[in-house]
Amino acid sequence: MVMATERTSASPTAQTGEGPASAAVGPVLIPGPVTNAIIAVIRDRHPMAVVMDRGSYLRVLVPGRCSLGRASVEAVLRQPFRLPGDLERVMTSFRGRFQVSTEEASWNDGPKEAAAGSR
Repeated sequence: MVMATERTSASPTAQTGEGPASAAVGPVLIPGPVTNAIIAVIRDRHPMAVVMDRGSYLRVLVPGRCSLGRASVEAVLRQPFRLPGDLERVMTSFRGRFQVSTEEASWNDGPKEAAAGSR
């Protein structure tokens, strides 16, 4: 049985500054090899992704919905990557509605019902 957890960030909605005024969502990550793999996967899935390097952390923003598959990260890392544990080790914060299972993590700007049905 795949269990999913969900959290919502208390942060205000952000804009990427590109394209339509869509709310941007995504993780805030500690720099390092695992983060580099996560960002590579997000950029591959979401060409509109914006990564802001703040020195001690990297903020990833994607308009509307950002998703990350476990198998994709493992392919880049060439080692096991477990959700949610390995993601939570490098994710200090996030923006949007966060959902995670053992196979996928996602950040959404829509209501709970829309987030669950948008796969």
